[in-house]
Amino acid sequence: MKPTRRDFLRGSAALAVLPPKVDMAFTENIALHNMLWYQGEAKRWLEALPIGNGRIGGMVFGGIQQECIALSESTAWSGCKSSTDINMSGLNHLQHIRELFFQGDYAQGKQLCEEDILSHPTSFGTNLPLLDLLIDFDTPQNVRQYKRSLDLDEGIAKVDYWENGHHYRRESFASNPDNVLVVYLTSDTPESLNFKTSFGNIKVPGSLIDSGSETIAFRGHAFETMHSNGSQGVDIEVHVQILHHGGTASLGEGRCDIRAANSAILLIAITTSYGGLEPGAACESALRRAAARNYDNLRQRHISDHQTLYRRVHLDLGSSNSAANLPTDQRRRAMAKGADDPELCVLFFQYGRYLTIAGSRANSPLPLALQGIWNDGLASSMGWTDDFHLDINTEQNYWLAEVGNLSESQAPLFALIEKLSNSGRQTAKELYGSPGWVSHVVTNPWDYTAPGWGLGWGIFVTSGIWIALQMWEHFRFTGDIHFLRDRAYPIFREAAEFFLAYMVQHPKYGWLVTGPSVSPENAFRTPAGGTCSESMGPTCDRVLVYALFSICLESQSLLSVDAALGKRIEQAQKKLSPLKIGKYGQLQEWLEDYEEAIPNHRHTTHLIALYPENQISPETTPDLAHAARVTLERRLNHADWEDTEWTRANFVNFYARLWDGEAAHKHLLGLLSNATEDNLLTYSRGGVAGASQNIFAIDGNTAGAAGIAEMLLQSQADSIHLLPALPSAWPDGSISGLCARGGFQVSLRWRSHRLVSVTISSRKEGNCSVRYGNNRVAVQVSAGSSTQLTHASFDNKRA
Repeated sequence: MKPTRRDFLRGSAALAVLPPKVDMAFTENIALHNMLWYQGEAKRWLEALPIGNGRIGGMVFGGIQQECIALSESTAWSGCKSSTDINMSGLNHLQHIRELFFQGDYAQGKQLCEEDILSHPTSFGTNLPLLDLLIDFDTPQNVRQYKRSLDLDEGIAKVDYWENGHHYRRESFASNPDNVLVVYLTSDTPESLNFKTSFGNIKVPGSLIDSGSETIAFRGHAFETMHSNGSQGVDIEVHVQILHHGGTASLGEGRCDIRAANSAILLIAITTSYGGLEPGAACESALRRAAARNYDNLRQRHISDHQTLYRRVHLDLGSSNSAANLPTDQRRRAMAKGADDPELCVLFFQYGRYLTIAGSRANSPLPLALQGIWNDGLASSMGWTDDFHLDINTEQNYWLAEVGNLSESQAPLFALIEKLSNSGRQTAKELYGSPGWVSHVVTNPWDYTAPGWGLGWGIFVTSGIWIALQMWEHFRFTGDIHFLRDRAYPIFREAAEFFLAYMVQHPKYGWLVTGPSVSPENAFRTPAGGTCSESMGPTCDRVLVYALFSICLESQSLLSVDAALGKRIEQAQKKLSPLKIGKYGQLQEWLEDYEEAIPNHRHTTHLIALYPENQISPETTPDLAHAARVTLERRLNHADWEDTEWTRANFVNFYARLWDGEAAHKHLLGLLSNATEDNLLTYSRGGVAGASQNIFAIDGNTAGAAGIAEMLLQSQADSIHLLPALPSAWPDGSISGLCARGGFQVSLRWRSHRLVSVTISSRKEGNCSVRYGNNRVAVQVSAGSSTQLTHASFDNKRA
C-alpha cells in the first residue's frame, strides 16, 4: 500500500517553512570553488545543471514558469545479448589477411577485413533518454533577483527568486541512499504555491499508467531502430509521487494539480528490467521507503553521503579579482577572451569529481557511458551510440577516479570488465582460434566483445588491455593485494594467454606483432597510394601488450604464482617491436613509417605510451619524449586540427607528463574556452567524427580534471613527483587529499612557484621517493601516520 500525504507529513515538522538546517538563500559570499550559478534559467539542455545518484540522472533547467528536469537512467538500454555477433568466416581467413598485409597488399587485406572480420550486430543498442518531468507554475509576474545554482559540495541544484513580494525556493537532488530524485518547492508565504506536474517530451515508446493517489507514472520500453531492431530493450517505469503541505491536489490525464500549498516534495523513482528487476514493484518500493522520511532527513542523508566522497580533496590555485564574482557563464566567456580566473580551473576540477560521484558509485549497475548517466538524445541518435567506447573515451571517464580520491567509483567498471572477460572467451576462440579473452572497440551492457562494424576503428584488438589497466591502477594506488589476486590478475592472465597465442612473428623483422588491427581511428597512406587503417603491429598495440606482459610479470612475482607462464611472457616481451622514431622526428604510429592520411586527426592512440602509461618519459627516454612532443606539435600545427573535448583533455595530460606546465595550462584553457558549455559540461564539436552539432561527452570533464591533478602531482615509477608541470598562471596554491600510487595521500602548498611544504600519509606502512625539481628525498611513512617535508628538505638532494 502506498504512503499517503498524511503518512509523509506525520514524521515531519511543519513543512510550510524550510527545516532549520537548510540555508536556501543565495548569499553574497558565494563558495567560488564549489558553486556554479546563473542569473537566468536554462533554455537548452547544455545550459541545464546535472544531478545524479550513480544511476538516475536529471538535467535541471530551473525555469520560472515551467521547471523542466530531463530524466535519464544508466540501464535504459535498447538491444539485447546476441549469439550471432561474431563473423564466423574470420578464423578461416585470418592467416591469409595477415599474409596480404605482410606482403604490402593493403587494398586486398582491407577488403577481406571488411568481409571477414567486421561484425554486423542487430542488437547492439544504446542508452536512451527517457522523458522530461515538467512542473508548470502560474504565469509569473514581476520576477526579480532570480538565481540558479548547483552546489557541488552539497550535490543540490537550487532556484531562488522573488515574485510579487513572494520568495520562492526550490531544491533538486538525486539521493543514492534513498534511490530517488527529490524536488522540494516552497514559498515564504502560506498557500501561495500553485503548480501542475506532468511528463513531457517522451522519447521512448510507452504510455501513462494509473498508479494511485497523487502519483503519476509512465511505463515504456527502450526500443529504437537505429542500433537495434525496434523490439529489443529493457522495460522502464517512472513514478512521481507528489507530497504537499497545505492546499489541495487533483489528479487526472497524467497530471497532478496542486493548489494553495505551503510546500511540496516530488519523489521520482526510475527503474528498468535490467538485471531481472520488476520495474513497477521497484519504483513503488523506492517511493514507499523515501516517503517514510521527512524532507530534512532525505536531504541530510543525501548530503552526508555525497560529502563523504566530495570533501576528500581540496584545491586552491590562488585568486583573481577580475572575474571570480561573476556568474559561471560570464566567467567562462571572460576566460575565453583572456581573463585570468584560476578559481574557474578549480571549479572545473571539482566539477569533474562531482560528475564522477553523481554518475558512478560503488552500487551503480553500469559504469559511465559516453554521456555518463545523462542523455541529450544526440549521441544515441547517431552512428556513435551512447555506449562504452573502449578506444579512449571510457578509459578517460575514469582517469580521475584514483588520483581524485574516488576509488570506489570504479566498482561498476570493474564489474563490466569481468563480464567482458567472460564473453570475450567466445570471441577469442571463434574469431581467432585462441585461448583467453579479447574485446574490441565498443561494448554494451550485453557483454559485446566482437569487432565493430566499420573499417578504421572496428578491429581494435587491444581494447580489453586498455580498459583493464584501470584495475591495475586501482591496485597500484591502493596496494590491495586481495583485489589483485582475486579480481585483477585473473583478468590479465587470461588476456596474456590470448596474446601469446594470437600474435605472430613478422617475416621481415622477427618481432611478435598483433594484427590485423588498427590505431583508432586514424589512417595512413599505403605504398601504392591508397588509404588504409588496418595493418600488422600498430604502435598502440605494442604499448598495450608490453604493459600487459609487465603487469603479469610483476603480479606473478607479488603473488608467487604461474612461474611457467611467466617465462613464456618474459620471452615474448623481449620479441615485441621497439618504439620507433619516424622521418619527421615523430613517434611512429605504425610499424612502418607511413605518411598520415589525416595529419590533423584527433586520435593519437600511440601516445598512450606517454600517458596513461609510463613507457615514455623525459627522464628515462628523452629521445622518445621529444618524439612524442613532435607528434603533438605536428597535429596542433596542421590546419583544421580536430579540436574536441577529449583531445584537449588528452593534451593537458600529455604535456603534464612532458613536464611542460605552460603547454598543459594552455590546453586546459582551450578545453574550457572551446569545448565546454556555460554549464561547464564538455562537448564533442559539431563537424568532428560525423557530429552535426555539439554533443555532450563527459570524458572532457573527467580527463580534463585528471590533467589538472597530473600537473600538480605525478607518481610513476615508484616516485612521487611534486609540482611537475606547475604553470606560471598558478604562482600560489595548495591541494590536499590527492592520491599517489603506492597507497599514499598527498597534501602540499606552494608560494611564488616554490614548494612550501608537503605532507604524505598512508593507511599502511610504505616507502617512496619524493621528487621536487631535480632533487629527491627517500621517505618512509608508518601506517596511519604522515610525514612532512619542506622546501629545505630537498636541498642538496639532487638525484
